[in-house]
Amino acid sequence: MENIIFNELKVRGFNVDVGVVVINETDKNGKKIRKQLEIDFVCNKGNRRYYIQSAFAVSDFAKMQQEQRSLINTGDGFKKLIITKDALSPMYNENGVLVMNVFDFLLNPDYIDM
Repeated sequence: MENIIFNELKVRGFNVDVGVVVINETDKNGKKIRKQLEIDFVCNKGNRRYYIQSAFAVSDFAKMQQEQRSLINTGDGFKKLIITKDALSPMYNENGVLVMNVFDFLLNPDYIDM
């Protein structure tokens, strides 16, 4: 599915990169840990930027948390999306992340600007 999304973004004229977000956490023993979280696609076109995660299925709350963790930690206000095969219709979750079905993404280019 990632190849399809990547190709569609290129056709739409976006410059597409992979992103990395660095976070600092503390483990259960109190030791500081530095983690790098990957963002599947960082898409730029003019003054527009989108952060996109691709997931085949987001079946439960834990999976949603995992997919949006890197998006939430970007530290900026650019648009954040999760594209999945099992979403019913485009909607914003409680963290302001747009979750949409891959078919809506492919067939309706304007949906990412909802």
